[in-house]
Amino acid sequence: MSREEMDALGWDSCDIIIVTGDAYVDHPSFGMAIIGRLLEANGFRVGIIAQPDWRSKDAFERLGRPNLYFGVAAGNMDSMINRYTADKKVRNDDAYTPNGAGGKRPDRCSLVYSQRCKEAFNDVPVVLGGIEASLRRIAHYDYWQDSVRRSILMDASADMLLFGNAERAIVELSHRIARGEPVSDITDIRGTAFIRDNTPKDWWEIDSTRIDRPGRIDQIVSPYVNTQESAACATKQNEPAEEQNVLRFVPDAKRNRGRTVIRLPSFEKVRNDAILYAHANRVLHLETNPGNARALVQAHEGRDLWMNPPAQPLTTEEMDYVFGMPFTRVPHSAYGDANIPAYEMIRFSVNIMRGCFGGCTFCSITEHEGRIIQNRSEESILGEIEKIRDTVPGFTGVISDLGGPTANMYRLACKSREIEAACRLPSCVYPGICSNLNTDHSALTGLYRKARKLPGVKKVLIASGLRYDLAVEDPEYVKELVTHHVGGYLKIAPEHTESGPLDKMMKPGIGTYDRFKELFEQFSKEAGKEQYLIPYFIAAHPGTTNEDMVNLALWLKKNNFRADQVQAFYPSPMATATAMYHSGKNPLRKVGYKSDGVETVKSPEERRLHKALLRYHDPYNWPTIREALTEMGLGKLIGPGEDQLVPVDQPLDSNERGSARRKNTASAHAKRIRKGRILSQHTGLPPRQKS
Repeated sequence: MSREEMDALGWDSCDIIIVTGDAYVDHPSFGMAIIGRLLEANGFRVGIIAQPDWRSKDAFERLGRPNLYFGVAAGNMDSMINRYTADKKVRNDDAYTPNGAGGKRPDRCSLVYSQRCKEAFNDVPVVLGGIEASLRRIAHYDYWQDSVRRSILMDASADMLLFGNAERAIVELSHRIARGEPVSDITDIRGTAFIRDNTPKDWWEIDSTRIDRPGRIDQIVSPYVNTQESAACATKQNEPAEEQNVLRFVPDAKRNRGRTVIRLPSFEKVRNDAILYAHANRVLHLETNPGNARALVQAHEGRDLWMNPPAQPLTTEEMDYVFGMPFTRVPHSAYGDANIPAYEMIRFSVNIMRGCFGGCTFCSITEHEGRIIQNRSEESILGEIEKIRDTVPGFTGVISDLGGPTANMYRLACKSREIEAACRLPSCVYPGICSNLNTDHSALTGLYRKARKLPGVKKVLIASGLRYDLAVEDPEYVKELVTHHVGGYLKIAPEHTESGPLDKMMKPGIGTYDRFKELFEQFSKEAGKEQYLIPYFIAAHPGTTNEDMVNLALWLKKNNFRADQVQAFYPSPMATATAMYHSGKNPLRKVGYKSDGVETVKSPEERRLHKALLRYHDPYNWPTIREALTEMGLGKLIGPGEDQLVPVDQPLDSNERGSARRKNTASAHAKRIRKGRILSQHTGLPPRQKS
């Protein structure tokens, strides 16, 4: 991180310099640490510039000119989501910064850092990576500007973008640049995006509307035609559009799928037409399975953004190699005694897998990590626990989490490799669990038993998000979890009770939650433990009506749940639910100008109402709820009865109490940050907005 460290190592220069928006913590839960250690293991000298002052190029010249390239990442979260709440208010804290200080990174920091790198050393290639780049690799709806922005690769003036967990891509790219290959010539690595002028001659280009016609298209020469066909198309301008399509169409069986690229509607078109935006989002998600995905191309103001198919998932051996590198598991010494809340949260946790096949439309895990589960071996996981026990300062015998993006998808996979490679469904568990999915949790149950028997380990807790719809398929797993691995409370996320929003989220019905609750309470009682489920819910998600929120509030009251903090839907870049929010259409099905719309909640007043209904018990929210119930013709729900939602009378001191409650909540939040209890996982979303 400094010239002094370079001198101590005998380095005159760095081969690769990684610029990151997070503080540098040498731990496998931090992306820049994994990439840095992996490149080091491949013989490269790696420098880290963490949270530089972006107001000038000076901080980007700190380690000198890199021999190969700059690697730029926003960090473990999208910088806009890290900085702003779902109500677009500035956050005062940043869990990935020493002492939780806010404002240490710029908005859209991948873009800003890239431009500063070019300003410092114009001839050095810049490679974008991380969650922010992954979710903004295509023309995307930006919630904060309420408009569609270009691919971040276009705006950042970078040379290449790596999306997803990019271990294979970064190693291959680094070696090829080191051998003298120009970065502009490297166009065949999976999981990469780059800019080119036209489609190569040996590729077949398909108009995306041949795959999924969005509706009426102007009767002109196809706006998706590739540059090699433009001359031929020019001679057909007087022919009917349908005949043009037939002349260009070649059956899939006669094409080389590996040499096929799908042309999405251009940036200009999706910016101006929300239906085409939803269509492009749908096609993008159809092409995410590494087993059958094709390349995608999207024009941006005369130049093409090209996206190769996603990288193949890492094998267990490769996962063990990545997580087995010599991490110190502590923040860099430059931070002294400063507290980094994100590190404090994961210091004693172990990541056992990657990916998620749940496909929740509001979540970014699938877009970034993929839906094929990548597992570590038992030996690797148990070895990491022993390393924590023996080397990490402050270990008291408690492993805070043994999980990942989801707690209980370890070793779960499709029963057939052939079916898995051919599948194009967005979820393995919606609308029901696929018959080809193995739901046997025995490998995970066995891992839990071995982990808690390790000498020096007193308790192993499970804090990652639990897919309870999978858990109920294996009651033995639920018993093991409830008996040994719950610390009094278990947080799960039914997200809603009503079918309208649940269908748009691709989440199971509330009946599945009820079945899990029965098992949880049964096994807690058998273990002689008093334990509680803490359900999480999302307000204002696409597909949610005011009536849906009233029904959810009534369910909460009936079940005596009183949420302290609530989560409003946050439209993150590239998510399917964000496309619903922007377009008012449902990309889970074919979209068209006349297809059914999706209820969206956009006005601040309606969003506040939905959040207020989740906190029906707070007197501060009662006037808002009473007014809404009256307007909806549901005045019968106003009163003191058990089946009524809010009382008629307002406590005289409710305004003062509401103000004090908000002040106390803010104070408690600040204390949790200082104590390191708050962490946003590697999804690009705040803690609540993951499945």
